[in-house]
Amino acid sequence: MNDLAPLLTPEGRALLDEVRDTDPAHELAVATRLRREHPAGLVSAALGQARLRQRAVAKFGAEDARRMFFTPNGVEQSTRASVAAYRAERLRAIGVRSVADLCCGIGGDAIAFARAGIRVLAVDRDPLTCEAARANADALGLAGLIEVREADVTEVDTAGYDAVFVDPARRSSKRGRIFDPEAYSPPLSWAVSAALGAPVGLLKIAPGIPHEAIPEAATAEWVSDGGDVKEAVLWFGRDVTPGARRATLLPAGATLHATPSTMLPDPEVRPVGRYLYEPDGAVIRAHLVAEVAEEVNGGLIDPTIAYVTADEAHRTPYATAYEITDRLPFNVKKLKALLREREVGVLTVKKRGSAVEPEELRRKALPKPHGTASVTVFLTRVTGAPTMLLGHPVR
Repeated sequence: MNDLAPLLTPEGRALLDEVRDTDPAHELAVATRLRREHPAGLVSAALGQARLRQRAVAKFGAEDARRMFFTPNGVEQSTRASVAAYRAERLRAIGVRSVADLCCGIGGDAIAFARAGIRVLAVDRDPLTCEAARANADALGLAGLIEVREADVTEVDTAGYDAVFVDPARRSSKRGRIFDPEAYSPPLSWAVSAALGAPVGLLKIAPGIPHEAIPEAATAEWVSDGGDVKEAVLWFGRDVTPGARRATLLPAGATLHATPSTMLPDPEVRPVGRYLYEPDGAVIRAHLVAEVAEEVNGGLIDPTIAYVTADEAHRTPYATAYEITDRLPFNVKKLKALLREREVGVLTVKKRGSAVEPEELRRKALPKPHGTASVTVFLTRVTGAPTMLLGHPVR
C-alpha cells in the first residue's frame, strides 16, 4: 500500500465499510467475491486497511480506529490514545495553545493535542505517513486545527510555537528496535536541542533509556497504562524542575514525583514480612521504589530486586499489594505438592530476578488444575537465594 488516495474516494470508503469486520480467516473468499465488482488493487488495499484498523482498536478505541487510516508502522509506533490525551491535557493546563509535532507519524499525538484545543503543526518526511495524518485529521473533524507538512523535521522553523514535541523513530526496517539514542532518526542530541529551543519542549524516548543518558535540564517522566509501561518523555522549559523524575499511572492519573533534593536513598533490605508490594513498572523505571517503600513503611527483600515487603497492609496507587502465605526455597516438586494439597486450580506466576520462565513453571507445577483455589507465586531472590513466595492480592 503506497497510496491512500483510492481508499479516500467514495468507492474506496464504501468498500472499507463493507470489509470492516472481515475475519482474516475468510479474507480470500471475501477478496474473490469483491474483485468481481472492484479493482483488485483497491480490494487488497481495503482488506489491508481493515486489518490495520482491527489492530489499532487496542490503542485508539473502536470508534476512532474504524474511521482512521493507518500504515503498518503507524499502528506499531503510534502513541496509545489514553497516553496522548493525558499529555495533551498537561500541555493545555500550563497554557500551551500551539505545538509543533515533529515526526508526527499518522497523527496520534496531533489528534490528542487538537482535541485539547491546541493548534498543531504536524511534520513528517514520509509521504504516505503524511497522507494518513491528513486523512485522520479530516476523518475526526480536526483538520481546522492540524496542519500536516511533509518535510525534514530538522529543517522546520518552530519559532512562534508554544511547545515542540519530538518523537524520533526508534525502529529501523533493517535493524528493528534501535537502542543507541544517537541512532534515532533524528538523533537524540538534535531532538534535545530542538526541545530546549522552545518555551516548552517534550521529547519521547524509549522507556529503557539509561538514566545517565538523560540530560540534566530535563524532568523525565515514565507513563504506564493499565500496569504496562508505555513510554518515557523528557520535559524541558517552563514549569520543569531539572533532574526531577516522575512516574504517572493511567488511567487513574496518579503521579509520583521527586526532585534531586527530595529523592530518597535505596531502601534497606529486611526480612520478608506479611505483605509484598509490586511497584508499578513506571515507578521502577523512574527509580522511585524508595518512595513507595517509605509510603508503606517497608524495605526490599533483596538489594537488587524491586519488591517491597512490609508487616502491614497499606493502600497505595503505586504498587499492588499481596498477602504472603508461604516462603519456599526454589523447588518445583515441593510447589507441585503444595498446590495439589490446597486444591489450586488457578496459578499466576510472576518473576523478578529469576531465569525460570513463568509458563514453564506453570506447566510443571500445575499440569492439571486440582480445584478452584487461586495462588500467585513470585519467583525471585531473597537476600541472594532463589525463593518462591506464595500469596494472593489484597482486596
